[in-house]
Amino acid sequence: MLECDCPSPNLDTSEDSKSGEDSCSESSSESESDNEEPKPKQTNGELGESSTEEASTQVEEWEDKGLPTNHFNSEFNKIQSHCEHCKAENKHNEPVTPRLLSRGQFLLKVDTEGIYQCTETGLIFEVNRKVDIKYCVLSWSKYADLVVKPWVVGGPLFDVKCDPTCLTSIQFPHSLCLGHCDTNMMFKVLHVKSTGASLEYTVDHSATHVKWRVSSLSPVGPVIQSEETVFHHGAVILYKAIDHNPSLSFRVYIATNNESFIKDISKSIKHSSKKFMKVDKPPVCLKLLQNGKKYRLISEPEAEITPEEIEFVDGSLLKLKSYIEVYLEQPVEFKLLLVEMDSEEIVWKAKLRECDWIQQDRNRNISKSSTSGNRRRKMSSSLPDEVVYDKRMKQIDTSDGAKTKALLTDTQLISLAEKLGQEWVKIAIANLKLKISDIDAIMEKKEDVTMNKFRMLKKWQEKEQSNATAQNLCNCLKNVDSVEVQDVLRGFLQET
Repeated sequence: MLECDCPSPNLDTSEDSKSGEDSCSESSSESESDNEEPKPKQTNGELGESSTEEASTQVEEWEDKGLPTNHFNSEFNKIQSHCEHCKAENKHNEPVTPRLLSRGQFLLKVDTEGIYQCTETGLIFEVNRKVDIKYCVLSWSKYADLVVKPWVVGGPLFDVKCDPTCLTSIQFPHSLCLGHCDTNMMFKVLHVKSTGASLEYTVDHSATHVKWRVSSLSPVGPVIQSEETVFHHGAVILYKAIDHNPSLSFRVYIATNNESFIKDISKSIKHSSKKFMKVDKPPVCLKLLQNGKKYRLISEPEAEITPEEIEFVDGSLLKLKSYIEVYLEQPVEFKLLLVEMDSEEIVWKAKLRECDWIQQDRNRNISKSSTSGNRRRKMSSSLPDEVVYDKRMKQIDTSDGAKTKALLTDTQLISLAEKLGQEWVKIAIANLKLKISDIDAIMEKKEDVTMNKFRMLKKWQEKEQSNATAQNLCNCLKNVDSVEVQDVLRGFLQET
């Protein structure tokens, strides 16, 4: 039983049992035909109608052909909630880091039975034996017709692929705060199968997760019904327009802390007619968000903000995501504050400095990387993901010629600094061979942490001089246990 701040609803176990009885036949057929496209349809009069054409588009989530492998990982926000009501109590779950494959897919290999929590997505898998699990985040907007009031989205939508007999249960992260809930709240999961879509009962829910007994594997995600006001953990995500103008233009997205929603934002940015770079600022809102509440964005010094206020709605089901545009004529440092209009309380705040939008040759490098990535995908589209991944790593690891002699740019060092964790001082001394006096001199400037990490990397660059290459930096940091850091380093090698 999961620990829970709020009582679980009384569940009809008869329907849950029926799902278990059907699992064998559905599981065997779906595992044998892993590439078949689900064709959801209305079932039991409980769900909205959805055309076969719309439902079958879920295969696009697996392919996402225009997205470079490392792009997804850089945009995949591991946003943790700091809510006092929602402290995770998953003491018996073993944290595991999956391998990032192409097309935004994760691969998790476990060798024995147990309960494992993915460090990238928050998914918790209960397995009964050795198994390889492949999974990815899907978009709720493609299944909008299936989520019918009074049900609303409760968390990310996932597609999980493996031998379903090896999985006992899956716990899905949800984006709601249950500190204000009562017995009138009920969780279910929307399960989109090839035979149709249905709402299935959950085993239990906690302050952070919804537990579901695996019946078969296909797109599934939590939904919620409540007679009370629903409170969302929120996130603010920033993107800066990249152009040749001296002015600054930003897009500010107010989102639920929901990986499906956040991935949709990333995709809309990618397909925009303009080019954008993500600005890395703490995204978590200090105050819970509520549907129908109005919020105002304030800039210090004053900027052009359009619209000046916005009404928050959970946009998980909407294909087009709302955003606020911020425009400044001159590139100056400024503060942004998101304020709830009723209470005048600050919901989120951030200070933006010039180092947050340094780009230099980033636009040119991204373009080259994307072009070469598309060529590689066309050549290897028929190969299994693990083969493609292993081939790519062999090519990178063995490249030690003239191509790796280009010196690293400030843009590259900033992008790496953003991914270094709290152990950056240890990395500086143990891996980059810097002195503690170097670190003290950097920290005396009392700048933000990202800038300290950037200056640390610049100090290494100064000491290495002509040897401050991507290959040398990769060799120095090869033992750093961070998926994000290693992905950035691989990107450096590909750019060279």
